[in-house]
Amino acid sequence: MKKINKIILSEKFSQFSEHWSPKIIGELNGQQVRIAKLQGEFIWHSHALEDELFLVINGELTIELKEQDNIVLREGEMVIIPKGIEHRPVAAAEVWLMLFEPASTINTGEINSERTISKPDYLF
Repeated sequence: MKKINKIILSEKFSQFSEHWSPKIIGELNGQQVRIAKLQGEFIWHSHALEDELFLVINGELTIELKEQDNIVLREGEMVIIPKGIEHRPVAAAEVWLMLFEPASTINTGEINSERTISKPDYLF
């Protein structure tokens, strides 16, 4: 039987400092639970096949959208961005973020850039 352990988010966030580099902290039903530290502007992108859930753990994140008003998320708030919707996360100060998405999701969607992380690191 696999041992079940609790995950302490503050401990996981203390294990890395780089921005825009998601880390995998759990997996379930073909989905990954990822965390990331964000600061500054990301690139405009979309995901053709995957929805994304953004949950702010610490800080304030703006999700810029081309087809509607921007969404501002504060600690404890979340949004689900449906597949195909072009968006850009922006963090004026450091944000701690949790994401729930299919394991196949690449952080930059269909765009290849210097920020593309095709195989995030595991923090198990």
